[in-house]
Amino acid sequence: MRRTYLGEFEEVVLLMVAILDGDAYGVTVSQAIEEHTGRVVAFGSVHNTLIRLEEKGFVKSELGGATAERGGRRKRLFHITALGSRALQEVQQLRQELWQLVPPGTLRLGGL
Repeated sequence: MRRTYLGEFEEVVLLMVAILDGDAYGVTVSQAIEEHTGRVVAFGSVHNTLIRLEEKGFVKSELGGATAERGGRRKRLFHITALGSRALQEVQQLRQELWQLVPPGTLRLGGL
């Protein structure tokens, strides 16, 4: 099986799409990243990452209905795919395996 590669920011954006469960679009993903990580990200960075994730097959998008709140514009909503779910599970498993290899006491914060 070919291993899928996710960059760190792609992983965070894909996790937010999964967390938002059907309500993920550029603005909500940006807000969720800031809320959950304290990291302020540009809307354009999130949008470009969502498009890249869609090209990789990790998310699918569809246009939602137009709303007066958005001046009649439609939102592009993103949903995680089975391939995206598998990619996140592989990343989680790899990280857990690597953390278990760190010898006890190696990561002490002496002096901080």
